[in-house]
Amino acid sequence: MTDFTGRVAIVTGAGKGLGRAYAHFLAERGASLLINNRRHAGEQGGSSADRVVEEIVRAGGSAVADYGDATDVAAGERMVAAALARFGRLDILIANAGVEESVAFRNQGLEDFRRVMEVNFFGTLAVSHAAFRAMYAAGYGRILLTTSTAGLYGGLHLPAYSASKAAVIGLMRVLSLEGTRGGVLANAIAPYATTQMTKALTPAELHAPLNPEKVAPVAAWLVSEGLRRSGEVIVAGGGALRITRVMESDSALLAGEGTSVEESLASLDAAGKFRPMASAQAEFADFVAALGLAS
Repeated sequence: MTDFTGRVAIVTGAGKGLGRAYAHFLAERGASLLINNRRHAGEQGGSSADRVVEEIVRAGGSAVADYGDATDVAAGERMVAAALARFGRLDILIANAGVEESVAFRNQGLEDFRRVMEVNFFGTLAVSHAAFRAMYAAGYGRILLTTSTAGLYGGLHLPAYSASKAAVIGLMRVLSLEGTRGGVLANAIAPYATTQMTKALTPAELHAPLNPEKVAPVAAWLVSEGLRRSGEVIVAGGGALRITRVMESDSALLAGEGTSVEESLASLDAAGKFRPMASAQAEFADFVAALGLAS
């Protein structure tokens, strides 16, 4: 297994579920961790972040708790500052904090939509912004953002959740493009796991097979020193994984009034020629080249 001795990681939403599994996996392999999870009203016997820190320390690991709220725009800066102050470096960020929803878009209030975006996207943005700058300056970093297949394909009764997780993918790809020169690799994971957030929506027979611990090895590989991939979205769960691709077809020119848009799209569908694009800039250059123009 990958050795994380000497590496320092921030894991957000690490008080339970997937974040807790990620934190334990890294700690067992030598990483020092900042365990972030906001305090919840009515928590007994300390916060969930405190409990995970206690578990790691009791097993001989090194960890410190952080209680920053993902909706606090300054929380990310404080997390990074705390990790640097305590451990002297920051190598890894796993941004895992998130909230769920279940509502039809036509029935959803805009304030509720904004609340989901604040946690799932802007909370991820805040800690990523602070961590990315620190890693880029140091010349090394691994960033793993948490998306969802809802962000890739949409999900019924998940309007804000789908939008927020799609935004995370866009952010990850920008970090990947910019981070390459500074030794910072960024990827996203779309996990399938039975957690407090998903348990009620998951058939009982899948609770054990889809436990969070089966996603942790994939997440750890995506923040390992030996990683060479960046800009990927990996679907993982139950001890399996998939790689995703965003692709475009070749171009079909509209030949005056004789060819309709529908006919052009139908011919492209039939041809089945699709290619991945490295970036928005690469796609634009490819598109105008197909028109016979200079980019």
